[in-house]
Amino acid sequence: MSGERAYLCLADGTTFEGVAWGAPGIATGEVVFTTGMTGYQEVLTDPSYCGQIVTMTAPQIGNTGINREDDESITGAPHVAGFLVRDLSPVAANFRANETLDAYLARHGIVALAGIDTRLLTRTLRDRGSQNGAIGKASPEELIRRAREAPSMEGLDLAQRVTPKEPYVWTEGSGAFGTKVPGAHATNKHVVCVDLGIKRNILRSLVDVGCRVTVLPAKTTAAEILDLAPDGVFVSNGPGDPAAVSYAIDTVRGLVGKKPLFGICLGHQILALAMGGRTYKLKFGHRGINQPVKDLDTGRIEITTQNHGFAVDLASLEGKARTTHVHLNDGTSEGLDLPGLSAFSVQYHPEAAAGPHDALYLFQRFVARMEEAKP
Repeated sequence: MSGERAYLCLADGTTFEGVAWGAPGIATGEVVFTTGMTGYQEVLTDPSYCGQIVTMTAPQIGNTGINREDDESITGAPHVAGFLVRDLSPVAANFRANETLDAYLARHGIVALAGIDTRLLTRTLRDRGSQNGAIGKASPEELIRRAREAPSMEGLDLAQRVTPKEPYVWTEGSGAFGTKVPGAHATNKHVVCVDLGIKRNILRSLVDVGCRVTVLPAKTTAAEILDLAPDGVFVSNGPGDPAAVSYAIDTVRGLVGKKPLFGICLGHQILALAMGGRTYKLKFGHRGINQPVKDLDTGRIEITTQNHGFAVDLASLEGKARTTHVHLNDGTSEGLDLPGLSAFSVQYHPEAAAGPHDALYLFQRFVARMEEAKP
């Protein structure tokens, strides 16, 4: 670690001093925080964090280094715009580690700061809302200017930055370090995934329940998907403003009622928009691995992993969709079902890498929907 003084500057002028590490340069993006106490590698490689400077609220980061198995991006590369921590571990003490976190970020060109007062920063973002920022070794005046010039997350289509250029087939399951879906069995159902920034563990979970998985780029049309004659369609998580991903909204609108459909995170929001609903930006979003969600059908409380800055406006879906899950902290939308159309979605991540696996059953529910839809 270089030990050189560097700064985080928010667009409102608030400045935090830290120490530069990772790659040299200046990074800009929306400054957000995640409350997860573990899983920093999964955070770094989750495509949903594209365009964001992520603050880890857990103080000690880097202790277990980086390994090849825990990447959540298909390419294995990090997607965050920048990374902020309190205390950076100088060593990687884990039997699976291949390199240190510092070396990993430097190799991938990710600017990072350590020594940041992450407690104060998190309180600032909670009170004032997430906002653009800039980090680096430049002067605070230069960083504030860069932060104010950065594009707003509202209206930003980031799915195009993280979606694959070509279709691919996925065959890898959870393996030795994964948690298997309860009640899973071989089904040989063909699932087509619309990749808006999909997490690797979602694909593993689909394989675990016996699905044959084909992954398609974000701009694949409904007609092109139907030509593949899938048993079901999955719409993935991803970054940015859901309302800006108009092509995916059109695709899902053309699929609803024709094939069983399951959406997660951005996929949940896209399904709502396809049904004529609206979305809006949350003040500071839900990011962490201990978010409480209530299943309205069973009354059961699930502890969930989440990563999103936008939410579905439930009032806009009255008479169009049934609410199945709500967030217990703020009552926001966490699950939808379209009666008679074999389509459902959740805002949280049932595959939870990292995090609890209370909701893994949803992948088995998707299989059941496909089996019910057989001619």
